[in-house]
Amino acid sequence: MPTSLTCAQDPPATLDTTVGLVDQRLGNAGTCGSAPILEDGDVDPWALPQLKDTGQSWKELSMASRVLQGAAGFLKVCGLLGSLYLFICSLDILSSAFQLLGSKVAGDIFKDNVVLSNPVAGLVIGVLGTVLVQSSSTSSSIVISMVASKLLTVRASVPVIMGVNVGTSVTSTLVSMAQSGDRDAFRRAFGGSAVHGVFNWLTALTLLPLESAAAPLERLSALALGAASLQPGGHAPDILKVLTQPLTRLIVQLDADVITGSGTGNATNSSLIKRRCGTEVQTTAGNSSTCAAATGGPCPARNSSATEQQLPCRHLFEGTALADLAVGFILLAASLLVLCACLALIVKLLSSTLRGRVGQAVSTVVNADFPSPFGWLSGYLAILVGAGLTFALQSSSVFTAAVVPLMGVRVISLERAYPLFLGSNIGTTTTALLAALASPSDMLISAVQVALIHFFFNLAGILLWYVVPALRLPIPLARRFGDLTARYRWVAVAYLLLSFLLLPLAACGLSLAGSTVLAAVGGPLLVLVLLIILVAILQRHRPAWLPRRLRSWAWLPLWLRSLEPWDRLVSRCCPCKACSPPQAAAKEAHCYENPEVLASQQL
Repeated sequence: MPTSLTCAQDPPATLDTTVGLVDQRLGNAGTCGSAPILEDGDVDPWALPQLKDTGQSWKELSMASRVLQGAAGFLKVCGLLGSLYLFICSLDILSSAFQLLGSKVAGDIFKDNVVLSNPVAGLVIGVLGTVLVQSSSTSSSIVISMVASKLLTVRASVPVIMGVNVGTSVTSTLVSMAQSGDRDAFRRAFGGSAVHGVFNWLTALTLLPLESAAAPLERLSALALGAASLQPGGHAPDILKVLTQPLTRLIVQLDADVITGSGTGNATNSSLIKRRCGTEVQTTAGNSSTCAAATGGPCPARNSSATEQQLPCRHLFEGTALADLAVGFILLAASLLVLCACLALIVKLLSSTLRGRVGQAVSTVVNADFPSPFGWLSGYLAILVGAGLTFALQSSSVFTAAVVPLMGVRVISLERAYPLFLGSNIGTTTTALLAALASPSDMLISAVQVALIHFFFNLAGILLWYVVPALRLPIPLARRFGDLTARYRWVAVAYLLLSFLLLPLAACGLSLAGSTVLAAVGGPLLVLVLLIILVAILQRHRPAWLPRRLRSWAWLPLWLRSLEPWDRLVSRCCPCKACSPPQAAAKEAHCYENPEVLASQQL
């Protein structure tokens, strides 16, 4: 009689009753059990640890030890604040680099209003445009300018705004990949960035068909606009830029009018790099005999002449002869290098500082819940906190990029980061709404309506995927992504390319070919994906309802039901430890790769 599987510890049962378990574990790239069980035994890598202070208490230390610990703590805090400042500045320079590399391309994409009339193409263009310029505010400004200039209708702008909301989550994904050196930290950090991207994609794919059929967001924004008495207001507060501009303006300055004009068709071939920053008026006074006799001095009314002289900008690339593309690549390489270095330093300092009693106190406060029966209010308070901090920072990218490393060092749980990210989405829309109120009178109505559409879109996403606990699907999906990337780290790169580049480009190409081609190709693929999901759910919960052939994926070729062949291929191209799975997981993965094992062994 065959021996039992060494990688499965479940009690004996028949194949019919246990094939659902097999299929569930096959769903995780052909592994046995979940990745946390394989790598860490019974320890859940997503759980926050109970940190213990193994050192001496403050009372037991001598005066010299107290002085040393105090000085070390002060230096760590200074290093943490300095690293965080440089990290935020590098994000700003990274955004400028992407704008130099792709803003004119993004403008050409945005101003093709024939393509934007297709809702699917509008969604894809919003994603690609935001990924290119790395700024949802810039993309929203282009859309608002196009609507105000009558180049784009409000209805056609709704899918673009949805795409802008999706594209802004790419920054947190890039930041999470800087923690790929530590497998467990990478699992949690990438899961945190994935929960934001999955939420945005689910909301966009759910509301896009509904908006195309009934236009609820457009009607709701028009209703709110009609009920309000609009008056132009002041500019939105810009707290973060006040702190970062003294450094970033010395490196590079971009002309925002050229970026916005690229979408409205008013752009010239001039460089995006700002060369002139203001003017200086010089007055030359002359003397007239009659005027001088009457006044006893110069006569400015008749003989003076005023000339305006443009002042040059003071930044690193002001007088450069390099093209925008070359400057963009230089800034991209430098900003990525500084960003990764600062992020690594932040993670090290956080790991050193937030341990023992300090780490336990911070983790307890951040992840605390209200006492029963009001525990459900904790998540909504986190939404308000995320919205308030994003509004104060004036950047959702900076806020999400700051939360992701904290998840990697086990300070913030995935369940608490999720509402913080949702609040960040709300916070960035309120900032856009205040910025829209500062628009000129001829653009005020259009700007405010587009900002309201963005706000109602994120609010609808919260109602869909947070209010009902059973529908918080981004959390389990993000866990699965995190476990998968901890085992196969190249999956993170594949996710980034597929979600924000290749699949949007494919959908955009099909949309350009026409709605008939899009329906002919995309329709069967969508039906196939839905059928696979339905079969997988039935395999786990109701396997008896399926034909015997469909109760397991064992009949499929290995490369269709497991990532192991793909991992071996990637390992050949990238023979490094970062690309290879852990040793124990690689051995146990063989248990479910052999169809004969699946058919003959008792689990």
